[in-house]
Amino acid sequence: MEPVSTRGLPRLSWIDTLYSNFNYNTDGYDGDAAEDRKSQDGSETMPFIDESPTMSPHLCARGPDSDAASPTPPEGLLAGVELEKGLEMKRLVLSGFLASEEIYINQLEALLLPMKPLKAAATTSKPVLSLEQINTIFYKIQDIFEVHKEFYDALYPHIQQWDEKVTVGHLFKKLASQLGVYKAFVDNYKNALETAEKCSQANTQFQKISENLKVKGPKDSKESNSTVTMEALLYKPIDRVTRSTLVLHDLLKHTPKDHPDFALLQDALRISQNFLSCINEEIDPRRTAVTTPKGEARQLVKDGFLVEVSEGSRKLRHVFLFTDLLLCAKMKKTAVGKQQQYECKWYIPLADLTFQTLDDSDSCPHVQTLPEHEIEEMKIKISVIKSEIQEKKAIKGQSRVVDRLRKKMNEQESWLLLNSPTIPFRIHNKHGKSHQFLLSSDYERSEWRESIQKLQKRDLQACVLSTVELQVLTSSCFKLRTVHNIPVTSNKDDEESPGLYGFLHVIIHSAKGFKVSANLYCTLEVDSFGYFVSKAKTRVFRDTAEPQWNEEFEIELEGSQCLRILCYEKCYDKTKLNKDDNEIVDKIMGKGQVQLDPQTVQSKNWHMDVIEMNGIKVEFSMKFTSRDLSLKRTPSKKQSGVFGVKISVVTKRERSKVPYIVRQCIEEVEKRGIEEVGIYRISGVATDIQALKAAFDTNTKDILVMLSDMDINAIAGTLKLYFRELPEPLLTDRLYPAFMEGIALSDPAAKENCMMHLLRSLPDPNLITFLTLLEHLKRVAEKEPVNKMSLHNLATVFGPTLLRPSESESSKAHITLASDIWSHDVMAQVQVLLYYLQHQPISFSELKKNTLYFSTDV
Repeated sequence: MEPVSTRGLPRLSWIDTLYSNFNYNTDGYDGDAAEDRKSQDGSETMPFIDESPTMSPHLCARGPDSDAASPTPPEGLLAGVELEKGLEMKRLVLSGFLASEEIYINQLEALLLPMKPLKAAATTSKPVLSLEQINTIFYKIQDIFEVHKEFYDALYPHIQQWDEKVTVGHLFKKLASQLGVYKAFVDNYKNALETAEKCSQANTQFQKISENLKVKGPKDSKESNSTVTMEALLYKPIDRVTRSTLVLHDLLKHTPKDHPDFALLQDALRISQNFLSCINEEIDPRRTAVTTPKGEARQLVKDGFLVEVSEGSRKLRHVFLFTDLLLCAKMKKTAVGKQQQYECKWYIPLADLTFQTLDDSDSCPHVQTLPEHEIEEMKIKISVIKSEIQEKKAIKGQSRVVDRLRKKMNEQESWLLLNSPTIPFRIHNKHGKSHQFLLSSDYERSEWRESIQKLQKRDLQACVLSTVELQVLTSSCFKLRTVHNIPVTSNKDDEESPGLYGFLHVIIHSAKGFKVSANLYCTLEVDSFGYFVSKAKTRVFRDTAEPQWNEEFEIELEGSQCLRILCYEKCYDKTKLNKDDNEIVDKIMGKGQVQLDPQTVQSKNWHMDVIEMNGIKVEFSMKFTSRDLSLKRTPSKKQSGVFGVKISVVTKRERSKVPYIVRQCIEEVEKRGIEEVGIYRISGVATDIQALKAAFDTNTKDILVMLSDMDINAIAGTLKLYFRELPEPLLTDRLYPAFMEGIALSDPAAKENCMMHLLRSLPDPNLITFLTLLEHLKRVAEKEPVNKMSLHNLATVFGPTLLRPSESESSKAHITLASDIWSHDVMAQVQVLLYYLQHQPISFSELKKNTLYFSTDV
């Protein structure tokens, strides 16, 4: 069989451009190229499945506000061009179809290859399969192969000798008249699959054969032979016959009505459509229940990766929302070189789908939630690998090392994506079971809920898919999907933006557009490590339609590219509160997002913007500070305050052992914030923190009143800011290298000796303040079951703050890459503080009495 050649045929550049969207894939003719299609305004158009007249995926392109769009030029365009241009377009359609026909024949040939030896073995004393089993599995495959081989051999020379006199209509009419062979195949299809599966389970020899069928690549092509399963190849005729009308539609569009082919192609199309309609009715007499109301097309509306709770464990699923059903699938494990396939786990018709709350659910599946410090540890590991990849990429001959690191990072990011989400999204089938997903973002949960509810407003009918229909639909998901990879860094191209690393300052000013007064607040989400997380929350502005928050937040960015703002109405219904730590019962009034353009936000000035959401306008300002700038320890120019002033100067002035600001913040947190969820982790309002900073700097007499009235997260944030703005870290620049060496020691006794000696080496104000803070953080961690702050969480928050060297020290080993924020040093800084937090109580007097000395000169 010779491959199709187009050498020597006239090429018209405008036609080539026009038809560059045609996609002749390995699964058959696909003139619509839905997955690559873009609308005129550059936006992605929506692929959909046309179930009329067939039940199969009919891939087309649909604009956002239009009916199905044809892949061909508008009617009347052909009339305005020369005849040869129309013929050229027709030749392009035929050439692509012929190429796909060659691939299909190779697939049938591969399927037939084991049939003869299996039949020969069946007559021996050691048969692999019985003749009955062989005839069932390979039923009608030989006949289908011969029909298409004959068609290919007849069509090929017509394409090679193409001109205006060439006719192909008679060949397509003959092919259509032979489609009856598919009816017998379709009727036997389910039986063939079940027999093949049973035989594979019972016979390892047949299992090996069925999982390793070799399909030849097209001749004169760089594509090598591929390995495909028997199950996949048995599906090819089903897929092929359901697409048989596509090429006829396109040929008719590019064939003049006075051409001899026109009437023949019309006949072929009529025969094909009648045949397919008959096949569908016989496959499932309830065919009207499978289609959407009024014969509308089944369209893919939304898809994405979600974490499902299945049998008590987390599973990563690819979820597809169609116009009439929700389908949950997983990617089958396939060997290298084999085509990927989806396996349907379950589907729910939208007519039967309801959203479940904790009130509706008698028993919710138990979900294992990992301690937050394990999540943070994984983030650190991922960031370290990112740094290593950047280092190795700069060195020649390190490509294999980089590939290994990328693979490791992919595994770790996938683990993070699976284990981070905690927000429940419950759906229920009125006639079946309930399912629960976990999401990291309430914004994302709202999008899925709104998309489903919008579709449910239509007059939907419940549908039941037959086995074949479900397989066709599931198979089509691979092509229709709009999200191709899980959202991890390792799946990004090197050219893609790594995102922003540093601190985003956001002021939420006000909101307008509410129709009635309500108790309103906003939350802010940013993307980090492939998923979105909530980072900040405004106060609740009570009983108003025009809230004026004017609250500033400092949000840490870790490769972030997008900021989301959600506006909620606060729920005060006690019957709905405290049902679940992760349940969000407040009503979303609006949501919106803005891309974090580095050129826009990295300006020194504030950038003001407005997000419109469901008729609501939220006004906000933002500016970005890179990590390099935000981590600078800048000494205060005026020695009268406490921020940016050496701790020895402050304690001497105050005639105290521990700075007043440290003592007061600790006292207030232990008085009313020690049980606050996320204390020291959740950001306080920046304007409140700045007000407290100014009060402590000026030694305001009303400081105690301010502290008692201030939000506890602002007080916790003020304490962190004090340590962060010290001109030298609390554990000093001089001892920093020794702390890094000491924590790396393997021998426990040597490490103990070293770490205690380093504490003794600190100046007394630094040491006493550190020990005071240490005991406070231990008391906070004792309330971990309530406040969710473990020793490790606290070490992650305070470690870099207490140890990070000042600018002059850090510049000796300057890090040029912003993505290196979680470097080896940061990991070590966290480990140093964690070591002391996990240590038995350390007494200042006992520490000074101890006479053990560390041998290294510090």
